[in-house]
Amino acid sequence: MTQRPQMMADRKDAPEGDAGVATKTRPKTQRPPLYKVLLLNDDYTPMEFVVHILERFFGMNHAQAFEIMLTVHKKGLAVVGVFSFEVAETKVAQVMDFARRHQHPLQCTMEKE
Repeated sequence: MTQRPQMMADRKDAPEGDAGVATKTRPKTQRPPLYKVLLLNDDYTPMEFVVHILERFFGMNHAQAFEIMLTVHKKGLAVVGVFSFEVAETKVAQVMDFARRHQHPLQCTMEKE
């Protein structure tokens, strides 16, 4: 029995037609949506406590924290940072937990930017 040589056309991995340049385009990856973290004013939480929260959880210096605290006090709310969903969610939880442990009604929320 003689073996016949395998032809290019018989091979399953053989390219069909002329070899060309791949024109498949890669889809662009989208940036994840960002979320604003907001502090809301209330009549009971001490201003010093709000300043402490801004310094501790948002890495602000005292002057920055004081300015944001005054904005919250005068306007009723202020954006204290913009983060990815997971980071924003964690910051809100940390602030709310810390405020509750110190028996303050401070509210911290997040919303899509």
